[in-house]
Amino acid sequence: MAIAATSNEQRLNAEAVTPGLRRTRRAQRALVALAALGLTAAGSVAPAAADSAARSDGGSPSAGRTQDGRIPDFGLDSGECKFGGKNIKSTPWSLQRVLLDELWSEATGEGVTVAVIDTGVDKGNRQIRPALEGSGKGFVGKSTGATDTDGHGTRVAGIIAARKAANTGFSGIAPEAKILPLQYTGGDDPEKQGDAKTMSKAILHAVSQKVEIINISSDTVRKESDPYLASAISKAVDAGILVVAAAGNDGANGKSERTYPAAYDGVLAVGASDRNNERAFFSQSGDFVDIAAPGVGMVSTVPKGGQCSADGTSFSAPYVAGVAALMYEKYPKWTADQIAARMAQTADRPGADRDDQLGWGVVDPVAALTGDDTPQDAPVPDKADQDRHVTPMKLTVGESKTERTQRISVYVMTAGTVLTLLIGGTAIAARDYRRKRSAPGAEVNTPSR
Repeated sequence: MAIAATSNEQRLNAEAVTPGLRRTRRAQRALVALAALGLTAAGSVAPAAADSAARSDGGSPSAGRTQDGRIPDFGLDSGECKFGGKNIKSTPWSLQRVLLDELWSEATGEGVTVAVIDTGVDKGNRQIRPALEGSGKGFVGKSTGATDTDGHGTRVAGIIAARKAANTGFSGIAPEAKILPLQYTGGDDPEKQGDAKTMSKAILHAVSQKVEIINISSDTVRKESDPYLASAISKAVDAGILVVAAAGNDGANGKSERTYPAAYDGVLAVGASDRNNERAFFSQSGDFVDIAAPGVGMVSTVPKGGQCSADGTSFSAPYVAGVAALMYEKYPKWTADQIAARMAQTADRPGADRDDQLGWGVVDPVAALTGDDTPQDAPVPDKADQDRHVTPMKLTVGESKTERTQRISVYVMTAGTVLTLLIGGTAIAARDYRRKRSAPGAEVNTPSR
């Protein structure tokens, strides 16, 4: 079973894209240009639309195997992202939405290890190098987990645990967590690019290393389950590890479909949200989606140094994995189910219950770490008066103190105005009377004799 990376951002085929997507892409290109100048931390190439002549079945609109049988690259080498380039100075919107000082006063991820099962994590980026737990392990070719020629895994790891740097507003959501880099695909041998078996081996290795969290930003081609993969996921879940997986980027057609490993029992499936806390148009919908996280214009680290931005549920999953790392530090006795339940319960959502587009809603990192310290094993729908997480205003029966003060003030002002008019009118009448009496020829009444 081949694996397709959910973050494939290859160029849009002009003949296969709707006018609406063309407009979206033009706007995003403009944002990329601004980001390159450090003016904004948003914008990237939109996830590619499927070419009807070569329908793909992978985790992204154009992911899967090419016509010559190769697994395609991840769309990073498109001319819009330079490995070894500059850092983006501004703070990404995905971090601006979080009160980071408040968040990091609760936890920073210290002592927590996240296994990133991906294309490897390049140790050449200074922001991610200190986070690496050794060189990891490779399961394709001769490369190690700390090698990444595609760049996908380096982006994923950066969103989780990139260290703070003086010349950029970007850092990982858990800037003191550790990353165990495991390369299951994207190796240096073109004949051994990885599949469900190599991913399964990487998962089992992560279990043996007793990590707290496993992040998988990939899914299977044709969205099919695989017995090796199902078994490996089951062992990870049974070991108490929180497995976070991207839901996939084939959601532009509006259909609800399951993807794997995200849809396996015990896996926290993550969809992508946009700046309005709505489902990103490409994010896969389905009854398996548990939660959503920012997945548009996601700035992160790239090989050889520097940063770029990109779209995809591939980058939503590590955002959630980073929040989970913070929670594992603060709540070391909580189980994986309890960590996932708290994130889901405190997420921002448009309704009281979960839905197939955003799951339980968009993760709220601060709310997840500052709520009630009592764990729960599963999320539950909000009560009617908690819908949309808005606290209703207190209903005051009768006249409030403020209303009473306002009413008295109106009375005083009205009385003062009436009194002023009366005094003024009386004065004018008296003046006119005196003038009339003193006028020449005025009749003067004398007493009778």
